[in-house]
Amino acid sequence: SKKQAEKAVHQKKEQSKTKCRKARRRHINLVAEFNHRQRKNIWLETHIWHAKRFHMVKKWGYCLGNSPTEKSYRACYRAMTKHCLLQDLSYYCCLELKGKENELLKQLARICSIDTGLTFQEACYLSGRYEGSLNLYRADRYPEDMLGPVTFIWKPRDASENRQLWIWVHPALKQDILRELKAIFQCSEPEEICITEPVTTSIQEEKQVEIVTSIGNKRKKEDKEGEKAVPVKKIIGDGTRDPLQSYSWIARTTGIAISDRSMEILRYRLIGPLSHSVLTETLKAASVQTV
Repeated sequence: SKKQAEKAVHQKKEQSKTKCRKARRRHINLVAEFNHRQRKNIWLETHIWHAKRFHMVKKWGYCLGNSPTEKSYRACYRAMTKHCLLQDLSYYCCLELKGKENELLKQLARICSIDTGLTFQEACYLSGRYEGSLNLYRADRYPEDMLGPVTFIWKPRDASENRQLWIWVHPALKQDILRELKAIFQCSEPEEICITEPVTTSIQEEKQVEIVTSIGNKRKKEDKEGEKAVPVKKIIGDGTRDPLQSYSWIARTTGIAISDRSMEILRYRLIGPLSHSVLTETLKAASVQTV
């Protein structure tokens, strides 16, 4: 048995030498490992990049980069003033409202005030060309009982009479604001019984992680029955919500629907004079085909 163990160790060393360092360190299934490691605290999609360069902290149910490990303050300042600096703000929660415009505006007017500035009904915001920001209050309670600041953007109008509104809130305020929105629109019934499709069970995750950590060069993974294994999907959820809870609600009387889109719609902030140049070089407009 001792000889067999030595032989196995020797074979393992020989096999590792056949691949370059980058290939040996590569994860076979990044998504499986990604899901496995973020059971307690949700990771942003840029987590691995930040974890190599930042001191990470656990806040609001997320694992976030807090401060750089190297003295890169001058480089960041230079990027902000002369080039472009990108920040990942995907930990902010996105609440989506769908329904008739007049119904949406009628109830939203109850949780904000024109005394504080431009609100949801301002024409420049309704067109969808600009993002707005305001403070929300409990229904009909202004100037008392402030819930907190939010930003919002309307989806531009189309042929349908229904509108779509995205409200971005800090994760610390998300539950209170979501509760108030469900109350004013009377959205108590789940739109559907939700076990979010992209969620994988812990058993599936364990199997995938075992495959990841196993030694060998098999690229096609098979399960116990010998069939091709189904690829693991990314967990959708956030630090303020259990992935198995409902994430969408609808009002039976008005048809207004509220959906929690946290971590489904990512958000990045670009700072610096070359921000627009970076965006125009990165994003290419699709050609619109008219029938």
